[in-house]
Amino acid sequence: MANVVDQQANTVLVGGGGPDHATPQRLLLPYANRHGLIAGATGTGKTVTLQILAESLSLAGVPVFLADVKGDLAGMACPGGAEAKPHAAFADRAARMGLTLDYQAFPVTFWDVWGEKGHPVRTTPAEMGPLLLSRLLDLTDAQEGVMNIAFRVADEQGLALLDLKDLQAMLVWVGQNAADLSLRYGNVGTASVGAIQRALLVLENQGGDRLFGEPALDLADIVRQDASGRGMVNILAADRLMQSPRLYATFLLWLLSELFEQLPEVGDPDRPRIAFFFDEAHLLFDGAPRALVEKVEQVARLIRSKGVSLWFISQNPADIPEGVLGQLGNRVQHALRAFTPKDQKALRMAAQNYRANPDFDTAEAIQHVGTGEAVTSLLEEKGVPGTVQRTLIRPPFSRMGPITDAERAGVMAASPMGVKYTRTIDRESAHELLARRTSEAARAEDEALFDMNRAEYRNARRYQPRDEARPPSSRSDSIVETFGKSLARQLGTRTGQAIVRGVLGSLLRGR
Repeated sequence: MANVVDQQANTVLVGGGGPDHATPQRLLLPYANRHGLIAGATGTGKTVTLQILAESLSLAGVPVFLADVKGDLAGMACPGGAEAKPHAAFADRAARMGLTLDYQAFPVTFWDVWGEKGHPVRTTPAEMGPLLLSRLLDLTDAQEGVMNIAFRVADEQGLALLDLKDLQAMLVWVGQNAADLSLRYGNVGTASVGAIQRALLVLENQGGDRLFGEPALDLADIVRQDASGRGMVNILAADRLMQSPRLYATFLLWLLSELFEQLPEVGDPDRPRIAFFFDEAHLLFDGAPRALVEKVEQVARLIRSKGVSLWFISQNPADIPEGVLGQLGNRVQHALRAFTPKDQKALRMAAQNYRANPDFDTAEAIQHVGTGEAVTSLLEEKGVPGTVQRTLIRPPFSRMGPITDAERAGVMAASPMGVKYTRTIDRESAHELLARRTSEAARAEDEALFDMNRAEYRNARRYQPRDEARPPSSRSDSIVETFGKSLARQLGTRTGQAIVRGVLGSLLRGR
């Protein structure tokens, strides 16, 4: 039992079981992708269990991704030491297990959505998709429908949604063309578009816009080993992220979905390709729509064939939906408190999930195990659940607790991920393309208006000033001449002849 990793048996050490805690309790790596559960009340040792599992998997060459909710797991980047306060207790525990207390640091890469306590970790709206974005923004069914339409149109028209301003510009375009889109995709309410824009504004003000952009996280950068063959331990700084529980849960679910979609099928490998730890797992499901919970259940059921090991960490197993809980074959249950009838019912239900051990009552053991001790059931050969054991969790080799800012900065400076992810990229995408379309449309409209005005100018009646060289009008007849001409015209008519005779008669009588 001197080694944490047994290469021949292909196992890693979890702790010591039996009456004197000398019987090794090992996790079989071929069955680690059957997923696992770490549960227990606050202060019972869940974080240490998470830490030693991450260490053991790393030593076996398995990369790990975990969220550091309280800042305690950052210590994995530094070795533990004899000067640490729990050293005496750890040395005694290691001696009881026959384990060599080999303090060491582990290969750690720090990540942070805000880029402050780790390398920036980003995705794009296109990669996250409308379902997770709608959950992130807490949209109604009608608003989620509009979000789906925006993504569909963007895909059909080749408009890449790479950051938050791309999505905002796309929604503006959808609102402007709501009448045409409604005929094809169904009702597109401008009120729904406005509500989504307001939700995006709130997300942007909370710093959530840092999550979207390029370069997006490449999964190959977390599924890797160091030069000595140890699996990389990827630690997401989640202390600030936890202040936005919806953003935290959505990000982790997106990462899980990406692993499911991108990793190839490997069947039943001899060890996982990566282990993924969901701390504060209840946040993944609180208030989540049924469609999203079903998606998580589906991924948990199918992703094991991709070689991914999922571990859910929560205070109570009841926090995990039944469909997901049934997929978790390896279980580490720390103490549960049962002060109320509801707690006692939850305790009995938790105990029923274990293969009984005739040496003790499981419910009684779950209620009374001490700090650092747990009730464990690890899968055996052929995936059979192991008999429940009271197990003393092995001591960690890395430092427990947080590290200094200088130590964190040193780890980040030595990582090649800083060069790749620190500088953002803003390539041409939906925002720029739609802005160009608008500019070209406005220019075309101006040109059309100019052409129309020019045509009207050419065809209009124009004022011509009088030419001074032109001779004056020849209409200069005198009154007598005018009367004579008129009289001559009238002589051709009977009326004119009568008038002439009358005039001549009057003249003769007067004579």
